[in-house]
Amino acid sequence: MQSDAFEDLPALQREVRLAARALARHGLVHAYGHCSRRLDDGHFLVCAARPMGLIADAEPGVIVPVDGALPDGVLGEVRIHQQIYRRRPDAQAVVRAMPRSLMTLGTARRVPRPRHGFGAYFGAGVTLWDNPQLVRNDAAAAALAETLGTQHALVMRGNGAIVVADSLIKAVVLTWYLEDAAHLELDLLAAGLASESVVLDASECRERATDSGRIFERMWEYLTAGDSELPPPP
Repeated sequence: MQSDAFEDLPALQREVRLAARALARHGLVHAYGHCSRRLDDGHFLVCAARPMGLIADAEPGVIVPVDGALPDGVLGEVRIHQQIYRRRPDAQAVVRAMPRSLMTLGTARRVPRPRHGFGAYFGAGVTLWDNPQLVRNDAAAAALAETLGTQHALVMRGNGAIVVADSLIKAVVLTWYLEDAAHLELDLLAAGLASESVVLDASECRERATDSGRIFERMWEYLTAGDSELPPPP
């Protein structure tokens, strides 16, 4: 049975478009990448299958079943979203991104460590998927979802990243945070300071990784600023 979330489908379609274009605007995706938002236990909404920065106003995404075949026209790697939603009742949104610095770290089998405020949101760790191939069959998608486990993020070796959160706004913001942590990691490696840089401990991460003070909302406003489907600022 479909939930009442479908009654809000126009608003959710708009949210997915805003997320897709925000990710593209800030270099977190390019020709490749996708994002989705759960609708209910059995369905999610994924953005249109085209470069995310080119998704037009009012262009609809596609409703995908959590169980079953992908609808016609949906990108093959959207089965990653299916497998995550099956395993993670807490997952309300999934971002498949292609950030440059994460891509660079991933080729070296490295992931960002929680060294600064934004990195603290990944204090539980970032998983490495040690496989550079596209994930276009159910077995590979299931294995990736199992590797992700309960974490917020997974870096795919030479192939981008997956970010999972309890809202689409949070998933987009965490994708930006993760790439910022990767920038920092690369800067420290380039400066030869990685071994001297302090890594936040679990207690520091828990305290710093707050959602109070409109943390996620303010970054969402920054990332979506200027979008054609938002009213102009007063």
